[in-house]
Amino acid sequence: MTPRSPGRTDPPDIAIGDEEFRRFTEFFYRRTGMIFGESKRYYVDRRLRDRMAATGAESFISYFGQLLTNTAEVEQLINAFTINETYFYREDHQFRCLTSALLGQIASRKRRSAPIRIWSMPCSTGEEAYSIAIWLLENWPSVDDWDIEIVGTDIDTRALQAAEEGVYAERALMRLSPYLIGKYFERLDGGRYRLAEDLRGSVRFTRANVMDQGETARHGEFDVIFCRNMLIYFDEKSRRQAADNLYDRLAPGGYICLGHTESMSRISPLFQVCRFDDAIVYQRPVGTSHGG
Repeated sequence: MTPRSPGRTDPPDIAIGDEEFRRFTEFFYRRTGMIFGESKRYYVDRRLRDRMAATGAESFISYFGQLLTNTAEVEQLINAFTINETYFYREDHQFRCLTSALLGQIASRKRRSAPIRIWSMPCSTGEEAYSIAIWLLENWPSVDDWDIEIVGTDIDTRALQAAEEGVYAERALMRLSPYLIGKYFERLDGGRYRLAEDLRGSVRFTRANVMDQGETARHGEFDVIFCRNMLIYFDEKSRRQAADNLYDRLAPGGYICLGHTESMSRISPLFQVCRFDDAIVYQRPVGTSHGG
């Protein structure tokens, strides 16, 4: 086998057999709930070889051995496979629903001293979580009357670091008006923009795997969860497990917003369907209690 030089960027020419592909995709599924079938073979092989090159593994077996003992490499592997394509004000009809309907109902049930907690999961590189913050500042007249806590979590630690830095290319801002860009962003070189420091400080980013009940539980209860375009990557069993974990994290009466191609009705009977003028969302019934 030809030795690889440090800093090499091309993936090594290491064959990954059918049985090795199956072992790897089963391992990845158990860790993340994400499924990659034969149709994704090139995508998987390419990223797997990249990680082999980065770790110096000269065969699939030696690399797979690392995955079984090295949690840091598992984290790097997950980072390599996650998809972080998004932009500000994506599916903003749900943000309109948030301020026109959801927050009013939530506020009517809350003590004024209690925070309103909103969870962006997965938050990717931060566009959605920051979009919620900007939308509330611009569209909810009661925004200054409440302590609003926005938490962004993702399984990809590389994406979380980018979210905290808050620097974006023009494409990520394509749905924002020039007024909003001028108000909340500083223009940098190379067509990049940095989010204003006080807005970056309004969102807390941290890691969580939606398939891990312990990891999600430590973030407490939320009044609204935005979990959009993630469950489509899971199989039926994983979707149900993720839905159970999300249900546990919703406060009674809280709402969850999914992507426009996703339906909680096809995943779990735990949630009530709520049809508003701007969006269909799903609610944890008001009378339910945690543990019941």
